[in-house]
Amino acid sequence: GDTPATPTRVLLLRNLTGPGEVDGDLEDEVAEECERFGAVVRVVIFEVTDAGFPANEAVRIFAEFVEAESAERCRAEMDGRFFGGRTVCAMSYDEDKFFANDLGPQPGEKAVGS
Repeated sequence: GDTPATPTRVLLLRNLTGPGEVDGDLEDEVAEECERFGAVVRVVIFEVTDAGFPANEAVRIFAEFVEAESAERCRAEMDGRFFGGRTVCAMSYDEDKFFANDLGPQPGEKAVGS
């Protein structure tokens, strides 16, 4: 159970920013960036606060697009992109989990930078 085989409408971005660096503007900035690829429904930011959790994976930013094609274009462009000294990891995310608000790390999810 790793990345869904077919692109979903939900994109997970990791290592875009670090723990404690999330501010009120981040959601809008990400939405603006993602909208270059197609209409965005919403951006959800989820921060893992478990002790010892890798800092480069702690901030999980989800972008829900209207079309899966937009999400896939955004993924192709953002994955591996250098952003503020970090290399972004972008991947499709299971829509059912997203809509169930299951936003934490998933079994089999590949580590950032692997």
